[in-house]
Amino acid sequence: MRYKKLIKEVFEQIQSTENKGEKASYIPELAKVNSENFGVHLLTINSKQFGIGNFREKFSIQSIAKVFSLSLAYKLLGEKLWDRLGVEPSGTSFNSLVQLENDNGIPRNPFINAGAIVISDILLSHLENPKEDLLDFIRSLSKNKEINYSATISASEKSIGYRNVALCNFIKSFGNIENKPENVLDFYFDLCSLESTCEQLSDQFSFLANNGKTVHNNTQILTKSQSKRINALMQTCGFYDESGEFAFKVGLAGKSGVGGGIVAIHPNQYVITVWSPKLNAKGNSYRGMQFLEKFTTATEQSIF
Repeated sequence: MRYKKLIKEVFEQIQSTENKGEKASYIPELAKVNSENFGVHLLTINSKQFGIGNFREKFSIQSIAKVFSLSLAYKLLGEKLWDRLGVEPSGTSFNSLVQLENDNGIPRNPFINAGAIVISDILLSHLENPKEDLLDFIRSLSKNKEINYSATISASEKSIGYRNVALCNFIKSFGNIENKPENVLDFYFDLCSLESTCEQLSDQFSFLANNGKTVHNNTQILTKSQSKRINALMQTCGFYDESGEFAFKVGLAGKSGVGGGIVAIHPNQYVITVWSPKLNAKGNSYRGMQFLEKFTTATEQSIF
């Protein structure tokens, strides 16, 4: 694989420098994770792959899971989905309430917490067994069927999730939540508790690098147009209020989570997943952001 040497070189370079940042200690379970964990895995659309470091160790994917719930909701509703959600960068933190007042309860995009809560409500309304059906959908995206919720992490998030409770109730007051807020939040907290590995995430996201088709068995998950639009949203909104900087420095579509994971996509080329638990001031993996910037600089490839 032509990327293997570069991944190894950049990985070793990043690993040899100071590991700055802080873990997401406001979620008690995430505070227990080893700060020095560092893994990278790349999967090409012709099924070549390479991993290094802790790429087979499970971690809490947190907001990366919002791509899965969005994809399933988009598959179910098509373009009607955007009647309840915007597609603009928020320019504010991921748990901000500020814009909901001005926008009459319509979240700016599906990746901020407010947007993912509305997606959770949509799935509750359209699925017979929402949690099981979402898991089945995610498991269909890859060869590995092990992905599951973490009861421990979900309970940990529920114990401190006051801001999300406020968001859900505030959106409900505008009529953009159909179900009981406690049921929507229960689904949302479980969504954010999903665990995976770098290797598994690369496989699970491969359909977005492959025009909506999975790499492992060529199953059409979304249309080519839907896949393109989710990639566009990840490009503009996938890193909260650091999305512009990620586009500027890395130049790939991607999604981060406060568990320290980042999945990045070069359409028609590859998926690359990085995990390192310490976060920068914007809530994105410090080493993950550094790695991807140096990797795309070294390859001289981006989507631009």
